[in-house]
Order: sequence, then structure tokens, then C-alpha cells
Amino acid sequence: MTTEPVPDRPEARPSEARLLEMRSIAEREGRVHAAGIRPPGAPFPKASPETGYYGMPLLKQPQWKWQVPLYFFVGGAAGASAVIGEMARWVARDRQLARHARLVAAAGAMLSSGLLIGDLGRPERFLAMLRVFKKQSPMSVGAWVLAAFGTCSGAAAFSDLVSDYFDAAPVRLIGNVAGPLSAALGLPLHNYTGVLIGATAVPVWNRNIATLPLHFGISGVNSAVSTLELLGNEHAALNWMGMGAAAVETWEGVHLERRSEAALEPVKHGASGWLTRIGGVLSGPAPLALRVVAAATGARKMRRAAAVSSLAGSIVTRYAWMYAGRVSARNWRLPLEIGEGRPR
Repeated sequence: MTTEPVPDRPEARPSEARLLEMRSIAEREGRVHAAGIRPPGAPFPKASPETGYYGMPLLKQPQWKWQVPLYFFVGGAAGASAVIGEMARWVARDRQLARHARLVAAAGAMLSSGLLIGDLGRPERFLAMLRVFKKQSPMSVGAWVLAAFGTCSGAAAFSDLVSDYFDAAPVRLIGNVAGPLSAALGLPLHNYTGVLIGATAVPVWNRNIATLPLHFGISGVNSAVSTLELLGNEHAALNWMGMGAAAVETWEGVHLERRSEAALEPVKHGASGWLTRIGGVLSGPAPLALRVVAAATGARKMRRAAAVSSLAGSIVTRYAWMYAGRVSARNWRLPLEIGEGRPR
């Protein structure tokens, strides 16, 4: 049985016409010389930065919905609030600040769970994540930390509320045990999301895996301090903590701007780049300057303005990094360049 060459039909699509042309060349010469074509016997075409893989993206864009960046923000603030609450309770002996911090932590844990379930679609999917514990998976560790943190922070806040009406030893014991546990769990909760996105193949996230946990963790501290200040807590230590967090955020922004890598283009150019810079200014230099003035003059309005700026910057920053990840995943050359160890 012989196969007649298929005529080059005018109505054929461009891809079909190219395929017919390659078949004709193969019949005449025995091989095809074209970009993306491997020698005879090779199983698949080899992808490279020059030829790509048929010009298609190698990575799938992150499928997370709008709830996830907001979950990153709320979870970071809740985890840091639990730590601040225990510091206020055992070091500063500030009962009001400790109580507010515990309430913020418990409320943040509830809202974080709701946002995560909203992204997953059904509550049972969150429960399915708790069937096993994978220490090598940031997502699995994060789900377990969130579940345990929500339980402990809720118990600590419950103890504070009940103690106003029923001050008994069992109630105090619950608070004394649950409070430190929630603070211990708040430490990984407020920065694990930086590890979560950094441990992916998305180039702009992967190339910042060393700094994203610190960046998200400090942003969580900034958000927690700002939330507690807006609730009426004016302890001087909060302003100093906010000042330190804003200084680190400023340093992180400068460090990011000084790096020149192809993978960092989404956080420097285009809409995602502008969004990243806006978030960085609102959570770094702007609140830092306002807090310095507040420390020198004692102006309450400056502290409140710094708190509002920090919260806005933290939210914008989370959405900016998510947007940058989607832009980065669309660039089919970057994963190939990074995989081959080429200079960036």
C-alpha cells in the first residue's frame, strides 16, 4: 500500500500547510531541518530558550482566586497579632493590648479559614487537606498550622471574654495555655505564605524564595501593629515595632530595585510593576516617615495615618505579587533560561 502525497490545499490552515511542507521535505531528503525538530530517533522535540516549545507557555498560570491574596494578608496580621498579644501580656503587662491582640488573632483565624474555603469552593476540601501531614509541602504544613492556630487563638480569646463574668481557675488555665500556643503557631503562620509561593516554578516567585518569607512576615507584623493602633492602643512599643517593620520593608524595596534579572521584570515593568511599587511605598517609606515624626512630636494623627498606609500597602503588595506571578507564568522563555542555568 502506497501513500500519495497530500496536495497543498489553499483552504488548509497555516499549521496544516506547514505540516504538509515538512512531510514533503522528509520524503525528498530523509530528514527535516527546522527549529524545534529533533534528529531521527529522538522521542520528543527539545524545548530551548531559542525555539521554545511550539511557542506555548510551559507553566500554567496560578489558578488562585481573589480570596487567596486577601488570605495571605489576614493570616499574616493574625499570626503576628498573637505574638504581640503574648508579649504585651507577659512582658509589658498591658492587659488591654493583650486582649485586643488575642481578639484580632481569633478573628483573623476565622476570616482566614473562610477565605481559604471560599477559594477551594467547598468546606470538605479544606478538611481533605488535613487527612495527611506532609512536612515537605508548604501547603500541607500551612493548612495544619492554620487549623491549630484557629483553635488556640479562639480558646485564648474565649478565655478573656469569659473571665470578665466567670473568673475561675479552669478559665484562666485555658487562656494561659492557649495564648502561648497561639503565639508559637502564629510565628510560622505569618510568613509561611512567602515560602508557599516561593517554592513554585513560577520564575518571579522562585527567584525571590530567599526574601519572600521575610517580606511577608514583616508585612504581617506591620499589619498587626497598625490594626492594634487603630483599635485605640497607643503603647510606644507599637510605634517602634511599626517603625522597624517599615524600615525593613523599605530595605526590601530598595534591594528588589537594585537587582537586574529577567525573572524580575513583572515586579518592575507594566501594570504589575507599578502595583508592586505602590504597595512598597505605602508599606515602607511612607509609614516610616510618619512614624518618625510621630515619635518625635507625639502626634496621634501621624500614627493613625501610618497605620492606614501600612494596611493599604500590605494588601496591595499581596495582590501585586499574585498579579506578577500570573504575568511571569505567561513568559515561556524564562523557565527554560532558568533551567539551563543561563545568566539572567
